[in-house]
Amino acid sequence: MAIFGKSAEDNQPTAGPLSKRQNAALAKSREALTVGALEEKLLKMFPASQAEDWDRTGLLVGERGLEVSAVAVALDPTVEAIREAAAAGANVLLTHHPAYLTAPDSFSPEKSVAQSSGAGVWEAIRSRVALVDFHTALDVSAQASHMLPNMLNLAFTGKFACPLEGAKKLGYGQICDVHAEDKDMDLAHFAARATAVFKRQPRVWGAPDARVSKVVTATGSLGNVGRAALAAGCDTVVCGEIRYHEALDLSQAGMSIVELGHDVSELGLTAILAEACLKAGVPEGNIIVLNQSDNWWLPESIRL
Repeated sequence: MAIFGKSAEDNQPTAGPLSKRQNAALAKSREALTVGALEEKLLKMFPASQAEDWDRTGLLVGERGLEVSAVAVALDPTVEAIREAAAAGANVLLTHHPAYLTAPDSFSPEKSVAQSSGAGVWEAIRSRVALVDFHTALDVSAQASHMLPNMLNLAFTGKFACPLEGAKKLGYGQICDVHAEDKDMDLAHFAARATAVFKRQPRVWGAPDARVSKVVTATGSLGNVGRAALAAGCDTVVCGEIRYHEALDLSQAGMSIVELGHDVSELGLTAILAEACLKAGVPEGNIIVLNQSDNWWLPESIRL
């Protein structure tokens, strides 16, 4: 999938497997696109009706009547990301995760919501950057359903471990088959593939020589997808993160687990959001994908 804009560091075109910091000289679109109009178009692609009841969907902070200058896209609406968006000339930050689920109880200019729950809202208003997110509505979308299967060279069957109520073609946990050339693949080789694709070593539960034949992919937290995958006869699950006791229980039942890291499993969603902005009428040069791939590191990957 295309990565948009140019590098903030050297203003040269870049590309990457997940997301890279992008920037571009801003160009006026032929027809003015307001923040509200952008939200409306994105809601048609990722309807709020398909989001979980507890979720936040669409415009969370900002003025609908303002014209969009540029859109920055990221996984998380951190204070740093909001500032980076503003510095790049964007007045919209479109993210997967919302700035909050429970309304903040304090607002002050801090570096993190760990210091003040409304720090991100404060910075967004100060910087005049609208915050828009599509969280679970994006998770269950047709576009997101193909992301992990395609990246891991799996054949998505079109079925889900946990179908969305009232929409059988949408849901959580994509049930996938391995391709014919991978019919003898074991867990060790499948985990090595994940390491090569995501450039991070996953945590793996299961015997290295366990056969991988029917796989469920799930971005973010696994939740109840794991047990649904087990009930569906799947032998392997790929997820962003899983609770220890759930992983222990599933592995004892014979399920292999490849845990990528919550953010690692979802960074590819920024490319889907960027593509959605393009379809909504934001010029390609005005879409900036922020790099949030370096939040943490593994000691084994650092040579001292």
